[in-house]
Amino acid sequence: MLKINRLLFLLTVSLSILISGCSLPGLSGPSKDTVAVGTLSTSESQIMGNIVRLLIEHYSDVQVEMVNNLGSSIVQHKAMMNEDVDITATRYTGTDLAGALGMEPVKDPEKALEMVQREFEKRFDQTWFDSYGFANSYAFTVTREMAEEENLNTVSDLEPIVSGLKLGVDNAWLKRKGDGYEGFVNEYGFEFGKTYPMQIGLVYQAAANGKMDVVLAYTTDGRIKAYDLKVLEDDKQFFPPYDTSLVARNEVLREHPELRDILQKLAGTIDTEKMQEMNYEADGKMKEPSVIAKEFLEENNYFEDK
Repeated sequence: MLKINRLLFLLTVSLSILISGCSLPGLSGPSKDTVAVGTLSTSESQIMGNIVRLLIEHYSDVQVEMVNNLGSSIVQHKAMMNEDVDITATRYTGTDLAGALGMEPVKDPEKALEMVQREFEKRFDQTWFDSYGFANSYAFTVTREMAEEENLNTVSDLEPIVSGLKLGVDNAWLKRKGDGYEGFVNEYGFEFGKTYPMQIGLVYQAAANGKMDVVLAYTTDGRIKAYDLKVLEDDKQFFPPYDTSLVARNEVLREHPELRDILQKLAGTIDTEKMQEMNYEADGKMKEPSVIAKEFLEENNYFEDK
């Protein structure tokens, strides 16, 4: 009996040690002289994460640990709040207004940015940096040929022909409240002839090969340029703004004050077309995000004049 009790005790201690040391994969928290940069699983997020990493390593002695493939904006936010991640490379105003902050979305991009910057500072002791210069928003998209034939420049221009059009969209958007299909119909006052739920990755080719007349795409997706598609202006500003920035924990900025100026170098340096190009390098040409990031920084001399 004594031997059994001793064995149980050792097993309990071992289990306690294992549990206390456990964390989500890749989320054990950075060491004191290292900052952890978190990214989503998208090429866009991993490209931007590597740009942030390389810029920090170029201008400081701070070491950077990458935490990739965080599942969603909510997972990113929890990782920051748990101090498992110090910087998140891609945060979107419209997403975090509704998600992390639980606030109503706003139409004005500048107001949306002002709100997330103020509220993240106040509620979470985090700095939401100025936008990189691009927004990854939903956008109704057609072939350039169709746009020229029907003189399509805005979403409203679709109205005279909309009853005969096939719309390919992400299934989740059809059912989404607020800025989903029902909200769109209420805002613009018309419905498409037929709607087809699709995986978002398939909509670009569906538009290019004529299987769909209009698709709902992401503005920074490289396949827009690759398939020579045209994004229609959301002239009624139905979709909330999704301007993209990095977010950093203020505790880390206080420990490494040089980081604030380094990270600010990225503000306003990447427009939507450039992000499309870089995303296509990753998704279309299968180039590593870290290589794309390095080439981008070298092309811009690491923003040495900023």
